[in-house]
Amino acid sequence: MIVRWLVDRWLFVGSLLVTLSIPTINEPTINEPTNNQRLIMNWANRLTILRIILVPVFIGAVLYNKLTIALLIFIVATMTDALDGYIARARNEKTKFGAVMDPIADKMLLGSAFICFSVVKILPSYLQMPIYVPIVIISRDVIILLGVVAIHLLTGKLDIRPTVVGKITTFFQMITIISVLLSFIHSNWIWNITVVVTVISGLDYIRIGSRQINGKK
Repeated sequence: MIVRWLVDRWLFVGSLLVTLSIPTINEPTINEPTNNQRLIMNWANRLTILRIILVPVFIGAVLYNKLTIALLIFIVATMTDALDGYIARARNEKTKFGAVMDPIADKMLLGSAFICFSVVKILPSYLQMPIYVPIVIISRDVIILLGVVAIHLLTGKLDIRPTVVGKITTFFQMITIISVLLSFIHSNWIWNITVVVTVISGLDYIRIGSRQINGKK
């Protein structure tokens, strides 16, 4: 019940960010897409959307205890994450839509994995995460998303930049998921380290967000 509540809050804030990320088009044409529409539907953003589509497929694989298939899906999704960023930089196709949806796609994939590993009972006992793991992971994401929305409403800016600590946190979260999918017997060591790093990252983002609200860099 707690995890479901957190997911509902997470998706609600995510929908707010999507709304904020879509540019206003004043005079759209009927037969020809506008420049903004072309920019949104570039290859980098298509890969981001593909990663979102892979999330329910990944969940289904875990629910049916097909961990090898789930691992392959996770690897493909991770590759699209690296590839869409490279394409956006190489082709100068960075968009506000992509800046918002890319981290949301990542959070959907990672958050779904942690929830599945916590609530799915067909997994071996040593791979079943305690409930505090997804609670910490998702709470941190909800706090960050709420902070981004608050900063946008207060300052009119929507500046989403990952920090070094944030990147380290994402790395540990991915390693945790891979270790579970590989049935690593000591996965509990890894996910406990991930929880600690996630808390540190959340506090760091709160510090950064507070400085931005106060007009400091």
